[in-house]
Amino acid sequence: MLVSTQWLKDYVDFTMDADTLAHRLTMAGLEVEAVERPYAFLQQVVVARVDAVEPHPNADKLRLCQVFDGSRVRQVVCGAPNVASGQVVPLALPGAVLPSGQKLAKAKIRGQVSEGMLCSQRELLLGDDASGIWVLDPALPLGKTLLEALDLDDAILDVSITPNRGDCLSMIGVAREVAALSGTRVRYPEISLDETGPSIHEAASVTLEDPLGCPRYAARLIRGVRIGPSPRWMQRRLEAAGIRSINNVVDVTNFVMLEMGQPLHAFDYERLREGRIVVRRAQAGERFSTLDGVERTLFDDTLLICDGVGPVAIAGIMGGLDSEITEGTTQVLIESAYFQPERIRRSSRKLGLRTESSYRFERGIDPEGVPRALDRAAQLMLQLAGGVLATGAIDQYPSPLERPTISLRVPRVNRFLGLDLDAATMAKVLESIEMHVEQADSETLRVTPPSCRHDVTREVDLAEEVVRLVGYDQVPVTHAAAPLYADPPDPHASLRLQVKQALTALGFDEVVTYSFISEKGVKDLGLPEGDARLRPVRLRNPLSEEQAVMRTSLLPGMLTTARHNFDRGNLDLRLFELSKVFLPRPDQSLPQEDHHLAGLLAGRRVPHLLYGSEETVDYADAKGAVEAVLECFHLGSDTVRFSLEPLPPYCDPAVGAAVLVEDHLVGSVGRVDPDVQDAFDLKRDAYYFELDFEELFRLKRPHPGFSPLPKFPAVARDMALIVTDDLPVAAPLDFIRSLNEPLVEQVDVFDLYRGKQLGEGRKSVGYRLVYRAPDRNLTDEEVNALHQRITEKVLSAFQAQLR
Repeated sequence: MLVSTQWLKDYVDFTMDADTLAHRLTMAGLEVEAVERPYAFLQQVVVARVDAVEPHPNADKLRLCQVFDGSRVRQVVCGAPNVASGQVVPLALPGAVLPSGQKLAKAKIRGQVSEGMLCSQRELLLGDDASGIWVLDPALPLGKTLLEALDLDDAILDVSITPNRGDCLSMIGVAREVAALSGTRVRYPEISLDETGPSIHEAASVTLEDPLGCPRYAARLIRGVRIGPSPRWMQRRLEAAGIRSINNVVDVTNFVMLEMGQPLHAFDYERLREGRIVVRRAQAGERFSTLDGVERTLFDDTLLICDGVGPVAIAGIMGGLDSEITEGTTQVLIESAYFQPERIRRSSRKLGLRTESSYRFERGIDPEGVPRALDRAAQLMLQLAGGVLATGAIDQYPSPLERPTISLRVPRVNRFLGLDLDAATMAKVLESIEMHVEQADSETLRVTPPSCRHDVTREVDLAEEVVRLVGYDQVPVTHAAAPLYADPPDPHASLRLQVKQALTALGFDEVVTYSFISEKGVKDLGLPEGDARLRPVRLRNPLSEEQAVMRTSLLPGMLTTARHNFDRGNLDLRLFELSKVFLPRPDQSLPQEDHHLAGLLAGRRVPHLLYGSEETVDYADAKGAVEAVLECFHLGSDTVRFSLEPLPPYCDPAVGAAVLVEDHLVGSVGRVDPDVQDAFDLKRDAYYFELDFEELFRLKRPHPGFSPLPKFPAVARDMALIVTDDLPVAAPLDFIRSLNEPLVEQVDVFDLYRGKQLGEGRKSVGYRLVYRAPDRNLTDEEVNALHQRITEKVLSAFQAQLR
């Protein structure tokens, strides 16, 4: 809202300059975005008198004027046809910058010196006349700047009003704030009316068919008005607020709206059919032409102002073409009403029509100010347009709106604000903004806000009023006294982070896929009927069929990501995701949310142009990644077993293994089954691993303690077995470990060989056993005997032969 400080002084006294006032208002909650001085350029324009006018010797249409500026005579070249000796005129001196951007300087025009410029009204933005120079009142003092002589020394504050402060969308509303800040009182306009005409009830009536949408409607009637231009003082007030002057009657309605915050409307009474007003809802699809000449289709919740036959205005938004004020208007019905804010806001947005009236109505006006604004408008119209005011006023107010009475507990407000104010100080602050305050007891005030303050309904609202008027800078700065406390790290989250770091160190990239997948993606894994993963939780409103169910496995998203990369030429992949899956629970609507880990490998093992090779990843790479993950849980070879059973259907049985920890299935690793690769349209082999993070977290071991370095040397013995080709390499390995021989420190595979000399369907596997005693040196005889005993047991268990 644009606020003229000069206009503001009509209602409140203050000594602050415009910049200080802007700061004080901003600190009180009314943000002033800018301070403009629209007539500052008039400091270089003075009141002068034309003493003589002579023809220009070198131009037929120019004249040489001798102009007295109050201190000396200046020669000015002028082309205005109306310039004459003895006139008092505005003289722009050299150095002045006019609103057009023209900067004046002493210059020669057709060989004659010109020391300034005689100006028209339009050149100074003080009127529309551009036909000649502006002839001023001869009583104005010569030499005075036009800024002082015409009392135009004004500053315009651009105030940003928040949606809850509709009471400040008026000059008097802002004056209330200024009065509270400066310790003065508001001067309200004195209103007196001379009702000399017949009773208004003999000529007009108002019917409220929708009292909820229009709780109050008031009207007055003036006959014999004369439509004409408004006086200059009113035009300047409207221009300062950014509103164009139209005529004296319409200007009065805009002036009172800006002054009191109450939008008004003036009807040409003679064009109101049957001389009555009906307030009703529009019918859906009903059409109406507004003042801007647009025919609009209305909605069934749009509030209409109608005469005895049809609509004449959209309530609170805009009037209609059929009842507007024209040059021939002689009888005016003035409307002043209170409309439900929500109704006006909704209608304004639906119709795409925002006006100064709707801007105020939708924020809430003062319902008790309706008759006061009506009387003020009638007073000004009688002054500016003449006429006879009908006796009385129509005021339909069937259900008066009640104002709340709020209890303010002084100690609580002080605790809330961090202040130490007594009840008397709080009462004085609230009374400065026209709230009615009574003392209930020594620590409680009973406060009734004025009818214009719809935003004050609770004790906390009163606390806000107190602190903003006392000053936010009066709130002491305090520091929190609470001790700092940090929750211990979540072991589950810490372990997830450790696993991610381990895989990242191995060259993997983390991906994040959608929790919503297609049902087809789950079925494409080839899961058997009855598998719980085939019963995913379905979304009620999925974005698409590709995101219709919640994932029960991370693999569909991982394989889809691989296809996306393969299709775009990114063939070397090491991806992982550690996230939740959503598994159905019997007889429960919500799923079980468990963390799973999935990884995928494809392409070259070392994809480096200079140091890499064309070797591709294989099962060993995927298994190595799994072993690195298991090390994060402190699960080593003594508890982990890779088995051919039970393999999931999406794992290639020729190249894969189930991962077991202490005989608990925790996942699988291997090559993606060819059928599953085809289902996901993967154009090359891919290896995967999938682990149940929750099960691994349950089975994790504590961090191993420190073990001293061995003092005695180890002794190694090799065992090369010839076995059938279908025997897993891990089977003898696990068997040896299961013997739990105390002197066996470590067992590893060191060789794998297939050849013609071994025969078809046979292979040679070399195992290295490391023996060590913690308290002595082992002798060869002791090691050989133990190694022989273990070898015999292995040969017997697996029908193997020594190579």
